[in-house]
Amino acid sequence: MPDLQFQVESAAAVVRAATPQLAFKVRITNADPQPIQSMALRVQIQIEPTRRRYSAQEQENLQELFGEPERWSSSLHPLLWDNVNVNLPGFSGETIIDVPAPCSFDFNVAVTKYIYGLEDGELPTSLLFSGTVFYAGKAGLQIAQIPWDRSATYRLPVQVWKEMMEVHYPNTAWICLRRDVFEKLDEFRANHGLSSWEQALEQALEAAKVKS
Repeated sequence: MPDLQFQVESAAAVVRAATPQLAFKVRITNADPQPIQSMALRVQIQIEPTRRRYSAQEQENLQELFGEPERWSSSLHPLLWDNVNVNLPGFSGETIIDVPAPCSFDFNVAVTKYIYGLEDGELPTSLLFSGTVFYAGKAGLQIAQIPWDRSATYRLPVQVWKEMMEVHYPNTAWICLRRDVFEKLDEFRANHGLSSWEQALEQALEAAKVKS
């Protein structure tokens, strides 16, 4: 029966991807001599905020997610990044695969808020593995489940994520508005003869400053 171990070797942005995406390069080692015929691998990618330190500015940036720093001993919890499926061809001994990690710049997503709130350093991630293995046994083709305790950790440089987002969305941030708020902003833009949403927001903010 296969005895599989997983190790994350590196991670990098996928070059020329249509949307932001990282790829974790994972080494899979099989201690059993029987060759693997194929594998249907499931990977859950998590961020583990408790595995790093935070500057005073980062603590302020992350209050919306975790509350006051005094509460972080109980409020810090793992953040689900994504669940991905990877189908592998056969191999013997070991192989290296890419595990894709789609990245969102939607600030309603907790993972995006968290990473954007970090100034630098590393992003502590965990990859949890499960799935089905097809291998050649004495009785022919055999099927086994990957044990649920198979996992690997990796400390991704925050700069890798930020540089990737800057390539896809240079000098840009996304916000999501309720439809009624958007309609009011659109009406404000049209009434003032403004050509862009940035101009509408800037003028509305300036008007709010004057009133206050």
